[in-house]
Amino acid sequence: MSTPFSGNVTRETNLSALGSLTTGNLYDPTTGTGHGQIAYDDAQVTQGDLTRELNARRTAITDYIRLRLADGIVDVELDKEHYDLAINQALVKYRQRSSNSQEESYAFLDLLPETQEYILPKEVMTVRYIYRRGIGSVTGTTASQFEPFASGYLNTYMLVAGRVGGLVNYELFTQYQELAMRMFGGHMNFTFNPSTKKLTIVRKMPNQGPGFGELSESVLLHLYNYKPDIMLLNDFQAFPWLQEYSYSFAKRIVGEAREKFNTIAGPSGGTSLNGAALKTEAQAEMEKLEEDLKTYVDGGMPLTWVTG
Repeated sequence: MSTPFSGNVTRETNLSALGSLTTGNLYDPTTGTGHGQIAYDDAQVTQGDLTRELNARRTAITDYIRLRLADGIVDVELDKEHYDLAINQALVKYRQRSSNSQEESYAFLDLLPETQEYILPKEVMTVRYIYRRGIGSVTGTTASQFEPFASGYLNTYMLVAGRVGGLVNYELFTQYQELAMRMFGGHMNFTFNPSTKKLTIVRKMPNQGPGFGELSESVLLHLYNYKPDIMLLNDFQAFPWLQEYSYSFAKRIVGEAREKFNTIAGPSGGTSLNGAALKTEAQAEMEKLEEDLKTYVDGGMPLTWVTG
């Protein structure tokens, strides 16, 4: 079952060549071990629950817009489609301008024999790095899978510290390991198209299983991806901005409609509509909200020093 893509390393995430995304809970309710439950990882929370929560948040914004425009006191010429458009455009603008709309995460990709191209989920913005388990061109249950930190450092350096080994020896070993990865295929070259979400690995992995179709290797992807809508709408810092921008966008739609007929005929010369005023107010509010993103009122990450 496909679920919202999120989470840094708190979820065990697997991507397949077909682009499907599955997540598993790290918490064991029987023994109480693991990293503990996180939001929306409870077994009783289903995709339907997430959808209902998302719809509830969107309904709350719709009611906010409707009441701010004095619906019930005056006639507001907006349909459900207009409210949905305003909320969607607020999310689009927020993802374009705010660093708080993105997150750094990790996911496992199961490589297939003789397969170079993989379609990642639509939430993925870019792939920063691909980490392999081994240091050489061969993977599997071989010597290249030896994990020096858990085995060598713990058993040798920690237990007999002061008599043998030391941090310098371990540093030299890690440098040797890094050089071996550069020389013998430990680093994987790749290209990623952010529009098509196609990850192309610049090598074909050999089939190491007993038959064709067996998985040849599982690698770790270092990713940057968009936060799902439900996460942004539940963010106590992002939600007010999204709510206000949706309201301003909807106000501009009303202004466009009322400006088409500036005056309605009636007794004593008719009635003048406030379409131009609504458009002017909405434009000023939207510009103010976009400026607020530059001061990180939504909880975004400020820029660091840039050299060059």
